Amino acid sequence: MFRGTSAITLDSKNRITIPTKYREELVADCQGKMVCTVDIQHPCLLLYPLPEWEEIELKLTKLSSMNPQERLLQQVLLGNASDVEMDKSGRLLINGPLRNHASLEKNIMLVGQLKKFEIWSESAWQEQMQSGINKIQSGEIELTERLLDLSL
Repeated sequence: MFRGTSAITLDSKNRITIPTKYREELVADCQGKMVCTVDIQHPCLLLYPLPEWEEIELKLTKLSSMNPQERLLQQVLLGNASDVEMDKSGRLLINGPLRNHASLEKNIMLVGQLKKFEIWSESAWQEQMQSGINKIQSGEIELTERLLDLSL
């Protein structure tokens, strides 16, 4: 399970380094093989260990290529999916189209989301967090039944 936020950098060869605390689990679970794709709701990337991504691919194959909405989702997620593999130093190469989608430059945030990571530019992540906190504090977010049942 991946949780927490890590400040990392994009090096001159367009690689990110996965923090040491996650590497052992990633090597054990997927031999460091992962898939990175775009997030369809936010200007960030989604990074999945290969077994998690394969479950998503199974769901995507069940969508109809004849339904325009379902086809569009397949095109965006699968068309942008990139196989990435950690090298011995824990680095992953992020390709140009993915970097462009998330406006990635030098300072990046790697955000654990239990079964996957999100990859954000540092500035976009800070904006996302401040916006989220403001919406929660102002009551702008509608509390669903599941949120009302959540006890922290």
